[in-house]
Amino acid sequence: MTSTTPRKPVHLAVYDTFADWETGHTTAYLARAGYEIRTVGPTLETVTTIGGLRIQPDLALDGVRPEDSSLLILTGADLWDTSDDLAPFARKAREFLDAGVPVAAICGATAGLAREGLLDDRSHTSAVSFYLAATGYKGGERYVDADAVTDGKLITAGPTEPVAFAREVFRLLGVYEGEVLDAWYRLFHDSDPEAYAVLEAAGQ
Repeated sequence: MTSTTPRKPVHLAVYDTFADWETGHTTAYLARAGYEIRTVGPTLETVTTIGGLRIQPDLALDGVRPEDSSLLILTGADLWDTSDDLAPFARKAREFLDAGVPVAAICGATAGLAREGLLDDRSHTSAVSFYLAATGYKGGERYVDADAVTDGKLITAGPTEPVAFAREVFRLLGVYEGEVLDAWYRLFHDSDPEAYAVLEAAGQ
């Protein structure tokens, strides 16, 4: 989908040890749909991903406001499990959700949201249930064994599900719908050649 309608940007959180493979499908196709992708770091200092890519953030976290955003994406990172350095990103997620602005979290970022209490009353998923249970959160009964889960304005997914994660983002933002959304997922998840024909016919 392409559009000339102005949209608020999508904010992608970036930090040292950021799992750079987890959001590639999401950001690529949001950009193709007309969304500006703005990277958000703890500060404006360069960060280094797990893959060794160096990223200069567009914004520091304290400069991001929900009213200026379409979506906040929180990626996995080793730092979610080894320190409290990324806790401010979970607090920013609370600010977004309180303002009714979507948040999408994948992999270790789900543990950060669990520690912040944001999964206690929302259906969610992650790598495995005991990974989140180790945080001491109170939302275990809301855990769903699924590739990705959307509850209201919050999307969660495990580390092996970047395509399902993207699917839920596209659904929530209305980037793709119905048959086209299903075809996009089947193409990138299942390598289904028939899905390509559906996307071609839809002009995607």
